[in-house]
Order: sequence, then structure tokens, then C-alpha cells
Amino acid sequence: MSQDRTVRRMIRRETHSSRAVPSVISACILLVVFLWLAVEAVLWILKDQPLLASPAQMFQWLIDLPSTTLPVGMAAAGAGLGILGLVLLGAGLGRGRKPRRALESQRAAVVVDDDVIAAAVSSTTRLAAGLAPGQVTTTVGGRSVRVQARPTSGVPLDLGAVATVVDDELAAFALDRRVTSSVRVMNQGAVGQ
Repeated sequence: MSQDRTVRRMIRRETHSSRAVPSVISACILLVVFLWLAVEAVLWILKDQPLLASPAQMFQWLIDLPSTTLPVGMAAAGAGLGILGLVLLGAGLGRGRKPRRALESQRAAVVVDDDVIAAAVSSTTRLAAGLAPGQVTTTVGGRSVRVQARPTSGVPLDLGAVATVVDDELAAFALDRRVTSSVRVMNQGAVGQ
């Protein structure tokens, strides 16, 4: 296994959530149900008392189910099973990304939370624009970084300069996934310092 492949695996493990817990829970539930059905079948073949219901009783119950259950109950049970199926399908096929990103490094696997990137971009932007703490907020989304700057009252803020600082900071991080930045300067200023 090469170093590059090992680093990629470590980064993937840190940036994606594991599906082990839902998989194990689903497998355990199915295992218990199938074991119970197998035990019931063996007891029925041996003509012994069933644990809950023999296969013949379960089959008869399924045949009688539409006539003995209210239609609203059947619809609710169907909707519940459908929702459960969608949840399991979503857990299995969903992206499963954690709010983390890998930074380019030749020596090690470097993974940083999105909140750390947002704080660094806010700090650099605030220092470059000469603003006080709290006047710049940054949010990092899937493929975007949104910076919102609130200038000091009476002091204009150059949008182009702020956007350049944000782009330079993001380029310095060398993120593994490309992000686009958007900078918004609010119309309402903050009280002077």
C-alpha cells in the first residue's frame, strides 16, 4: 500500500461518517426476525408448541389481515413502513459528509473543521479591512464560503479588496474540494470604535 493511498484512506475516514451503526442495527433486527421464523418453522415441523405463532397461524393472520383491520390502520402501517424504508435508503445512499475538509500537505493527512476555516477567513478579512471582532461573519457550506462584513458607520468598505483577501486566504489553504466565495457588505454599519 503506497503512502498516497494510505493518506487518502485516512482523509476519507475523517471526512465521511461511518454507516456501521445503522448497518449493524438493521442486520441485528433482521437476524433476530429470521432466527425467530426459523425456530417457529422447526417447531411446526416437529409438531411442538410455537413460541408465538406457527407458520400456519401467521399465514392465516396475513390472509385475514385486510378484513380484520381498519383501512386507516393499514394505510398508517404502510406509510410507516414506507418512511422507514426511505430513512434506511437515505442512510445507505446519502453523502455522509462531515463538516470537514482536507488541506493539501506533502507530509501528512491534514483535516480541518469547516468552523476553523470560517474563523480563519473571518479573522483575516477583519484584519485586512480594519474591522472590529464581530463585524465579519463567515459560513462554510458544501461548495461555498459566504462572508458578510458590516463596516463601521461612515467608513466605506471596498468590496473588491475584501473579496481578494478572501480568495487569497482560501487559495492559501489549498482545500481538496474547490469552493466559491461570495462577499456581502451590509448596508447598515456598526457604531464606531
